[in-house]
Order: sequence, then C-alpha cells, then structure tokens
Amino acid sequence: MRKFYLIGFLFLLSFDTLAQISFKMTAEAAAPPALDSAWFLRIAAQPWVYLAISGYIGAFFTWISLLRRAPVGPAFAAAHLEVVTVMFASFWIFGEQPDLPRLAGAGLIIAGIIVLAFSEKQQEAEAEHSRG
Repeated sequence: MRKFYLIGFLFLLSFDTLAQISFKMTAEAAAPPALDSAWFLRIAAQPWVYLAISGYIGAFFTWISLLRRAPVGPAFAAAHLEVVTVMFASFWIFGEQPDLPRLAGAGLIIAGIIVLAFSEKQQEAEAEHSRG
C-alpha cells in the first residue's frame, strides 16, 4: 500500500508540475495578454497549452485513484507539495530565483506534510490497538 501512495503522489506531483510549467510557457509564448480573438488564437496555437491540459487531466485521474485508498487530510496536504516542485522547476527552467521567504515557506509545507503523515500513522496504530 505504501508503494501505491508513493508512486501515486509522484505521478500527481509530476502532472501538476507539468501543468503549471506548461501554463507559464504558454503565457510567455502568447504574450501580451488581451481579451481578443487574436490572443485566444495565439494560446490555441501553443503546444504548451495542450500539455498543460493533459497535465490537469492526468492529475485529476491520479487524484481520484489516490483518494480511493488514501485518507483525505494527509493526501490533500501532500498534494500541495506541488508548490515546492513548481518553485524548483521554475528555478531550473526559467531561472526564477527562490528567495529566503519562499524557501522558508517550502520548508514549512514539507514540515506540515511530515507532521500530518506521522499523525495519520499514529491514529492508525491507535485504531488498530483499540480493535485488537
């Protein structure tokens, strides 16, 4: 079961990160933004937008599969690890420099996910002990 969660969350993070990076690539390629048909056509002509949509579809189906087995609280928290993966992908791909507040925020997100995971594990152990 643990392997299922690990693989599932890696897929979820990959799909979510792919979608966000692809949206950024689309935005840069279709600039400047305007509410006219030419802008929408520029967006539609970008292959990145279709990769972004594919990323969202992949994330949706992965998330639904994970929720069949994973407890919602920790799963929802772990799904937000995408904030961290997008930040590092943006550094690598776009050269966006993470500053100290962003790095601290990423650390807090990771710490929160770890705390929730341990809390869930403790609750499972207590529930099994009370059944036992």
